[in-house]
Amino acid sequence: MTTDLLKTSGISAGYGDIQVLHDVDITVKAGEIVCLIGSNGAGKTTLLRTLSGMAKAVAGDITFADQSLLGLSPQEIVRRGIAHVPEGRRLFAGMTVRENLLMGAYMRSDGRAVINNDLDFVLKTFPRLAERLNQDASTLSGGEQQMCAIGRGIMANPLLLLIDELSLGLSPKLVGELGKALVEINQAGLSILLVEQDVATALRLATTGFVLDTGRIVLSGPTVDLAVNPSVGQAYLGIAAA
Repeated sequence: MTTDLLKTSGISAGYGDIQVLHDVDITVKAGEIVCLIGSNGAGKTTLLRTLSGMAKAVAGDITFADQSLLGLSPQEIVRRGIAHVPEGRRLFAGMTVRENLLMGAYMRSDGRAVINNDLDFVLKTFPRLAERLNQDASTLSGGEQQMCAIGRGIMANPLLLLIDELSLGLSPKLVGELGKALVEINQAGLSILLVEQDVATALRLATTGFVLDTGRIVLSGPTVDLAVNPSVGQAYLGIAAA
């Protein structure tokens, strides 16, 4: 039986006096791709920020590999095995692609050889980055910047990769390339929690999905079931009510 890698229990979180998340329960099993879908403002980014320690949970618990993450700093959460690819990529301008990728490994202590092996894996997964290793990362195209941001996350050697808005601002062709790469990354053993505005893509890539609406989980289950759920179809896939 596949074990739970990440589990939230009754998580509530927000910013100051504004509560965004209410009693959120999600689970990511080891080796799984899970998607989190919902409209703009539903709280998806806030949930990822809470999981990575950048927003504070005010109630509930987060367990990862059977240990609570509550109260840990973002740096310690990275050390525990979670890497966050934020919305908007947020690469380091003025630094090369290679330097940006290696920044993902800055807290690792497992040796240069292992880090170089992971760098080779990233460059094989995203050959475009290999062609642009010495180029300023800020001059990359949007799709290439997303590849670099994902690669930087992989370089942290995580067990779980959080990806916020994979396809934002990208062409369907590039989204297809990135989706194929995520499947390869997952098959290499990395679990993924994906927030994605392109709901059809999210449901295709993931095996389990959660629907977040105004800070609450309102639906969850296998993505093959969510894809044919009338409520999901009407709200997110543009399917008219029968």
